Amino acid sequence: MEFNVKKLASDAGVFFSRAMQFTEEKLGQAEKTELDAHFENLLARADCTKNWTEKILRQTEVLLQPNPSARVEEFLYEKLDRKVPSRVTNGELLAQYMTEAANDFGPGTPYGKTLIKVGETQRRLGAAEREFIHSASINFLTPLRNFLEGDWRTISKERRILQNRRLDLDACKARLKKAKAAEAKAAAVPDFQETRPRNYVLSASASALWSDEVEKAEHELRLTQTEFDRQAEVTRLLLEGISSTHVNHLRCLHEFVESQTNYYAQCYQFMLDLQKQLGRFSGTFVGNAESASPAAATSPPAVAAATLPAVPTIPVVPTIVGVPNTVAEGVLNPSEVKPPASGTRRARVLYDYEAADSTELALLADEMITVYSLPGMDPDWLIGERGNQKGKVPVTYLELLS
Repeated sequence: MEFNVKKLASDAGVFFSRAMQFTEEKLGQAEKTELDAHFENLLARADCTKNWTEKILRQTEVLLQPNPSARVEEFLYEKLDRKVPSRVTNGELLAQYMTEAANDFGPGTPYGKTLIKVGETQRRLGAAEREFIHSASINFLTPLRNFLEGDWRTISKERRILQNRRLDLDACKARLKKAKAAEAKAAAVPDFQETRPRNYVLSASASALWSDEVEKAEHELRLTQTEFDRQAEVTRLLLEGISSTHVNHLRCLHEFVESQTNYYAQCYQFMLDLQKQLGRFSGTFVGNAESASPAAATSPPAVAAATLPAVPTIPVVPTIVGVPNTVAEGVLNPSEVKPPASGTRRARVLYDYEAADSTELALLADEMITVYSLPGMDPDWLIGERGNQKGKVPVTYLELLS
């Protein structure tokens, strides 16, 4: 490549001249061409858009990938234009550990069975998380990055060019002002009483020289003004395009919210299904299976808690006066169940519940029902009544009130 010393020296001279001029403007020692109020508002809006887009982009990346090391790795792969390696999500890793633990403990044991079921749900949660991350990256993060790395770089480049055109324009104005002042001074009426008329000749010659300098400065000013106006119009059009950028980002934001809504809805449904599966297991709390008694079963727990399934058993209880044998045998016939004389409580439903069969009572979130327990019932279930309807309800879906 040819090394042009003259061009390098010229560019360096222009750079230092502009830097000095810019410094003088900051110190109030030089005049500055002001842009109109609308243009200044466009500049402020563009800067605000850029700053907040960067912050939203960074925080969304943190939301999708909390591990900073993983984010740095993904960033390097993107800059090297290489495919980011597939990474196991935390839910999938937990599912793997639970499955391996179940195989060691015995998949036929109560703990092993529960680990397998919970692990399968965790695997589904991990897959849903992976899908959400992919969707959010494509529909939300990519448009934000494209704006910062594409449109904003173009706007910044044109703004720098406009800044240089403005400095050149102000320099031409200062040069013209200086030439006019010198011309006026040279054209001042000479002293005709001067014994040496040569001074008059010199004064007239200087006046003519400064007149040519004024004409040259005016010509350069017209050219510089034209270039400045053209660049200002180009920059204005780019800045006004920020409005369309907002519209595009708004659409992307809707898609991000939709994908996030679908993700959380899937997670909620997965956990509801898991809770129903665990709730249908017949059994008691681990460690309390042998100590549980019918008397203790009549007092429902104050706080709903999840239970671990045990080996399905049918409790054997003696016949109790006023309690149908179908209840004692583990089969509930709602029409034969009568509330006890004491021990009924009010409960607020925490979540919607869909009855699995005719012996269960469907629930709606936030409704109030009456609940009670019967001897021999699974402690994870209560009898619920709503008007003329009654049936079994899971304790984990209720908030028992005093």
